[in-house]
Amino acid sequence: MCIECGCEEATHPAHDHEHPHHHEHGPKTLRIEEDLLSKNNRLAGQNRQMFREQGVFVLNLVSSPGSGKTTLLEKTISALAPEMRIAVLEGDQQTSNDAERIAATGVPVKQINTGAGCHLDAHMVSHGVADFDLPETDVLMIENVGNLVCPASFDLGEHHKVVVLSVTEGEDKPIKYPHMFRAADVLLLNKTDLLPYLDFDLDKCRDFARQVNPRIRIFELSCKTGAGFDDWLGWLRQQILI
Repeated sequence: MCIECGCEEATHPAHDHEHPHHHEHGPKTLRIEEDLLSKNNRLAGQNRQMFREQGVFVLNLVSSPGSGKTTLLEKTISALAPEMRIAVLEGDQQTSNDAERIAATGVPVKQINTGAGCHLDAHMVSHGVADFDLPETDVLMIENVGNLVCPASFDLGEHHKVVVLSVTEGEDKPIKYPHMFRAADVLLLNKTDLLPYLDFDLDKCRDFARQVNPRIRIFELSCKTGAGFDDWLGWLRQQILI
């Protein structure tokens, strides 16, 4: 859903796309956005309190489609499942393809299909986790809908937003979609095994990301080869112990 006007087409002239229908602009548009985010933030606070009381560490994985989030989850679960209890909430517009892949790892998983919606919100997450045994869960991984715009605005009650960027997407994504990289605490630069075949400028990408968010933590890894994966797992283990 577009937070500018509340339409399900996710299109609005104020953010670089054509608008396919008619509605009033001005104060009414701003009020809808304020209402949406205010309600979401209130529910996110409730989620955060619930996670704190149940002792669950929560990550919200965000990215554009095709960055490798699901593969990252599979590899992370495979490495950490022997030492901690993990559950996964899968967000997608249609299909349960990703949830089926996660289910094959043996951890509890719940699929949320958003239809025309382009992000998960706090209300969806509160219902999604109702099927999990949270007191028996150490880590909840939320795979958000593939989209570098709207998920940046919606707090789900997570401890950290983790943005996954594939090196096939171009090094300028942090400055093209600054809200997402500003909202995230961690940037995972994935598919680094492809760097020898691309013109992707790694240094420039790091500079762009820190230009937008000087505090962002950057890990470079390849889910295919495993290179850099130990650093990511080490950060995760450290956060869960805090």
